Amino acid sequence: MTVKGNDMTATSNQHLHGLWAAVAGSWAEHADYADARGVDVTNELLSLADPQPGDRVLELACGPGGAGLAAAECVGPTGDVVLSDVAAAMTAVAARRAAARGLTNVSTRELDLERIVEPDAAYDVVLCREGLMFASDPIEAAREIRRVLRPGGRVAVAVWGPRERNPWLGLVFDAVSAHLGKPVPPPCVPGPFSLSDVNVLRAVFDAAALTDVTAGEVSVPLREATFDAWWERTSALAGPLVNLLKALPEDDSRVLRARVRDLVAPYTTVDGLQFPGVALVAGARREA
Repeated sequence: MTVKGNDMTATSNQHLHGLWAAVAGSWAEHADYADARGVDVTNELLSLADPQPGDRVLELACGPGGAGLAAAECVGPTGDVVLSDVAAAMTAVAARRAAARGLTNVSTRELDLERIVEPDAAYDVVLCREGLMFASDPIEAAREIRRVLRPGGRVAVAVWGPRERNPWLGLVFDAVSAHLGKPVPPPCVPGPFSLSDVNVLRAVFDAAALTDVTAGEVSVPLREATFDAWWERTSALAGPLVNLLKALPEDDSRVLRARVRDLVAPYTTVDGLQFPGVALVAGARREA
């Protein structure tokens, strides 16, 4: 049977939903690391979206909830933050982290980027850190974000920049694709670099009729003491790759690991691995 149009999008979305549910445990384990590494990105998101005391904030594709938890401190006890993700296992992680911080102004919901089941004009701020690039239709997702924003409301999103400027992940995709003899992720599935052109990202917001669009770069380097530590963490967190890597036979895993070790050799220093990295961060408003 040939899958076309909306059926293809639905199939892709189901695949992604299952994928993120499967890696929730790993994200829980490494949540503090992800927040620490992405602190400059989160700060830029908050600067662009400017959550104020009493504001209502929605974080989409929240994962373990790093950006939304930071926003909860900004809006204070009179504000309200909703941490949302397509995977209930992810929102459960975010809820536990909010509770551990004693944040009583945080709740969780299961929401899809492209079909946000929330009323019109329900939020002052929408945040999305490293999620929009996985949307099958990012323009539709941006339109949904605009719909749930109140007039004058603000949105800020972060996605990964160009593949070649993020070798900490790009080289892993290169190695897996070469090992399997086919592109990973496949052409029909959006991947971490699907919005890696700042002009494309800006155009997504423009197409959704958001205004005052700004977009720029944030440096996100990655450092690890050893190859083994980096590979263990990357294998656990690289969403589109995690289940694929787990399914490889032991001999294939050894061959792939050796291939990756060779590819990352240029980033090996006396202090361990040191990779450059860059995120794109964009902000916009719904017209007042």
